[in-house]
Amino acid sequence: MKKIVKFSLAIAALSFATLFTSCEKEEVKVDPSKEEGEQIVFDGNVIGNGSQEFEIKGTHTIKKGKYLLKGWVYVTEGAILNIEAGTVIMGDKSTKAALIVERGGKIFAKGTVESPIVFTSNQPAGSRKPGDWGGIVICGKAANNKGEMIIEGGPRSKHGGSDDNDSSGELSYVRIEFCGYPFRTDQEINGLTMGSVGRGTKIEYVQVSYSNDDAFEWFGGTVNGKYLIAYNTWDDGFDTDAGFRGNIQFGLLVNHPRIADISRSNGFESDNSSDAPSQQPVTAPVFSNITMIGAAAQDPTFTNTSVYINGGEYNPDNGSKLGQHQSAVQIRRGSNLSLFNSVAVGYPVGLMINNDKGSQTQKAASDGLVNVKNVWFASMSITGSDKDGSYKDSLSVNASTFDKNAPESFSASFFKEMANNNHLFADAASLLLKSVTNASATGGWAPLASSPLLNQANLFTHPKLAESFFDKVNFAGAFRSDAASDNWTLKWANFDPQNTTY
Repeated sequence: MKKIVKFSLAIAALSFATLFTSCEKEEVKVDPSKEEGEQIVFDGNVIGNGSQEFEIKGTHTIKKGKYLLKGWVYVTEGAILNIEAGTVIMGDKSTKAALIVERGGKIFAKGTVESPIVFTSNQPAGSRKPGDWGGIVICGKAANNKGEMIIEGGPRSKHGGSDDNDSSGELSYVRIEFCGYPFRTDQEINGLTMGSVGRGTKIEYVQVSYSNDDAFEWFGGTVNGKYLIAYNTWDDGFDTDAGFRGNIQFGLLVNHPRIADISRSNGFESDNSSDAPSQQPVTAPVFSNITMIGAAAQDPTFTNTSVYINGGEYNPDNGSKLGQHQSAVQIRRGSNLSLFNSVAVGYPVGLMINNDKGSQTQKAASDGLVNVKNVWFASMSITGSDKDGSYKDSLSVNASTFDKNAPESFSASFFKEMANNNHLFADAASLLLKSVTNASATGGWAPLASSPLLNQANLFTHPKLAESFFDKVNFAGAFRSDAASDNWTLKWANFDPQNTTY
């Protein structure tokens, strides 16, 4: 068994005085007489020193316990950070704490269903809010469509390369809560930001709750993921950009009725490139078996207005601006996203396929490059819209002006095409979900035995679903039932992190 590196109080005091007065970048100090991989503990339970340049080098393990993350902590190129199951890391609010894995670095945060790893706020139960700390950023060497890029939310860290099989490590059974501090105006760190992360990386059983921006955002890369939860985030649940081409199966997106971003919040938001919509490689992720629960599905009094959408107890008053809820799925700016075998309820707009920024996203859909197939919509105010922020089911071929002679939007017509085998219901009750209001980890989002989401044939016949990565199930949405064997959120996920004592 490895020994734990400990510091005497005198040495610790001297070390921290030096760290806080130095203007140079700081890194984990390793006693050369110790074996590489031993735990490095600063002042007992503090990771980082509060600066924005604290560096971890070499291979180190954070043993199971409770820690305070202070400032921006970088896992540098060639470094490996292991975090043991059951560890709780609380992000310091005053220093805008964030953990950033740089290109060539690796993180192995491998929790278990009984002992997940939790990254959360260091504020007491009952007082936590979105943006209490930064979040987790991972940078890799896979390709994106803008070349070498500086990652959003990490001013110094670059991502991008040519190795689509690159590995940045593993996150499994991990929760990330109350993150997304806006380090600059309109520049928040997402819950989990992935820049050019390669498919050698493993992302499974990860929940992001109450992020002050998106829950998950992918900028390029090829990483796959399963069992992902975006819960009550400020902006979008799944945001894909810059040539992301990974596969995702089994995801739950839940929107808090009183939280929405000024940019308009969606379940999915997908772009290829805002300045060059046809830039290669094109954003073309494949999602299957996603359940999306919109604001209107959770509160029958919901109105998409600033009077109603006020943040409630979760308004951090940190400069983040509230706005409106928008769509279950928005595909724009040249993205070729594909969504299969999924269900969405209670959004102002069901589907948006927009030709904004001069893109030909609608043509890509007509040509079979964009797919929305075997998808169930219920309780949508309108089925589709072609213009961001318009909330009108009317045809627009430029995402700006409308063709008043057309009967409906391209987006609505595309959703209804017979070949897509999509389904539209007026109310959520028709889907026979156990519950969508005040649902919890006991399986409230799962279908009842007689639901039309179950016992479906031919859900995985499309070529994009042929890969062995996809489990060939016979149901749409994230869950088969609320039975323990089917509810993959049990034990490790937490739908009430505000009142959890860590």
